[in-house]
Amino acid sequence: MAVVSVEFSQSIAVIRIDNPPINATSHAVRAGLMEAIDQIAQNTTVTAAILICAGKTFIAGADITEFNQPPQAPLLPDVILRLETLNIPLIAALHGTVLGGGLEVALGCHYRIATSDAKLGFPEVNLGLIPGAGGTVRAPRLIGPQHACTLIAEGKPVLAAVARDWGLIDKIADQDLEQAAVAFAQSVAKLPLPVALADRPVPDGAVDWDQVIQKTRQKARGANAPVVAIETIRAGLALPAPTALALERQQFLELRDSKQSQALRHIFMAERSVGKLASLKEITPARINHVGIIGGGLMGAGIATACLLAGYKVTMIERDDKTLENGTHTVIHHLQTSRDRKIISEAIYNQHLESFTGSTDYHALANCHLVIEAVFEDFAIKTAVLTAVENVVSLNTLIATNTSYLNINALAESMRQPERIVGLHFFSPAHIMKLLEVVCTNHVSAQNISTALAFARNLGKITVPTGVCDGFIGNRIMSAYRKQCEYMIEDGAYPEQIDAAMTDFGFPMGLFAMQDMAGLEISWNTRKRQAATRDPDERYVALGDYLCEQGRFGRKSGAGWFLYENAKAAPKPDPVVTAIIDQESARKGITRHPFSYDEIIHTILTTMQQEGQKIVNEGIAQTPDAIDVVMVNGYGFPRWRGGPMFMAR
Repeated sequence: MAVVSVEFSQSIAVIRIDNPPINATSHAVRAGLMEAIDQIAQNTTVTAAILICAGKTFIAGADITEFNQPPQAPLLPDVILRLETLNIPLIAALHGTVLGGGLEVALGCHYRIATSDAKLGFPEVNLGLIPGAGGTVRAPRLIGPQHACTLIAEGKPVLAAVARDWGLIDKIADQDLEQAAVAFAQSVAKLPLPVALADRPVPDGAVDWDQVIQKTRQKARGANAPVVAIETIRAGLALPAPTALALERQQFLELRDSKQSQALRHIFMAERSVGKLASLKEITPARINHVGIIGGGLMGAGIATACLLAGYKVTMIERDDKTLENGTHTVIHHLQTSRDRKIISEAIYNQHLESFTGSTDYHALANCHLVIEAVFEDFAIKTAVLTAVENVVSLNTLIATNTSYLNINALAESMRQPERIVGLHFFSPAHIMKLLEVVCTNHVSAQNISTALAFARNLGKITVPTGVCDGFIGNRIMSAYRKQCEYMIEDGAYPEQIDAAMTDFGFPMGLFAMQDMAGLEISWNTRKRQAATRDPDERYVALGDYLCEQGRFGRKSGAGWFLYENAKAAPKPDPVVTAIIDQESARKGITRHPFSYDEIIHTILTTMQQEGQKIVNEGIAQTPDAIDVVMVNGYGFPRWRGGPMFMAR
């Protein structure tokens, strides 16, 4: 069956693309579009045409598997130029996700009509690219430079209503999309053709380009594509259309062959592969509609919110009415924020509130298909909670722990049915952070792993299966490089220097500022728990213990590794911490020496890679790609570098 077909209905031609799953602009689609346009051009009875896609979405981007292959004509820029030259109105009928090359194809049409839930955008910068088929030339001439810069340099799609307000689309369909597109085509069939976008004058409105580029560079934190996108838009607006299109194509090809784009394409593909286990291919996940959450603190409330936003019914359990009230308020606040940011509508917000209940009685969990505990990180407390859950839920209920460090094998062994215990390690804030480690114990059944992974994907999370070890994948690696950073502090560096080196490398935040934000008591409690089994011959850095003993727990207490003037203030180096560090170095007889940024990053990166390889060798992680996905999505490793294991290769 042809991936592109043409149907003629009276005076309207319908071009239909059917190239599942996302109707990508593969060679077959490009060639098919050229043939379709030729057929229409030869049919003198046709007065207008529509371009529509079968399935769940309009063209959602390029076929990135072709990036590493020799180019095959026709290329997408040539296809779009051919669309522009059609001498009858061509209407793009848009639904689903209209992304990248898909939006460029739509801009090559004379008009655009979309469903109300369609999303339109240029996500190329997320792959280290810019639009390569006219997006930087046509978009600013249609919607103005400022909106075009936002759409292209930030890489985030906009909803149809915003697209209409910007002028990116002409109409939102209020009925069946194809019927609405045909009606629209009939209404414009006899009107003069609009001027091709590439040939339109630049819209009025001054842009402070230097300021836009400066802000983009700061936000990009070392990524090249967003800055190149702005520079290309700026240059293209001052050039004739053919020259601007040629410049864009040149920039696109240079970026495509860059190390950053290779790294970003690597992490893009890894995120879509690491959560799939071949051993589970034939297993159907169990149905989950109702989720129980034990604990209404920041983590529990975040998990509850994530479940509600994914359409689950949620019951939250707390130990008393006051803590339940606090947890409920936190969930409602999160939902209100989603509503206010227009992530959800008022109607959906009300539906989520109706799907949420709270109780102090564990029997309220009786009908849950999944229960997740998110209580204090203490083995005895978690064991008691899991036992209480097991006593009230059905035999088929999946039970999960959100522990960050505790031995889930031991937790499972304390249960009557250890095969139904799984780890779901969310990252805070749980309703925002995309990463979710699914921890597979030695006892868990394949059916329950399959169900847990499916649930995680339904939450919209980037899902990484992991085995059981102290800290699983991410926290184990972080513990390893944190230890090396603490050694460097005793040996001559200071927290602000470590953090500056990390942010210069591309991390959004340094290690010590991140610890302050999370709360220093978390790692302190872990160290106290491990004290009895710690190797007495291993070097131990007690600086974090000293800070906690002085009540310096981080940002929330106003002081940790750094000083904070208020809850939102930037961290400031503290002379008190400097003195503590110097005194400890002297006490240990360490002669301090300076560290360069390169030495700091080399130490951190090498430690990540070595510990990551150990985790793979031990079977805790399935592949090195899993290490990269966790570090990029959970620990701020710069995405455009691909991850520590990718860099090692």
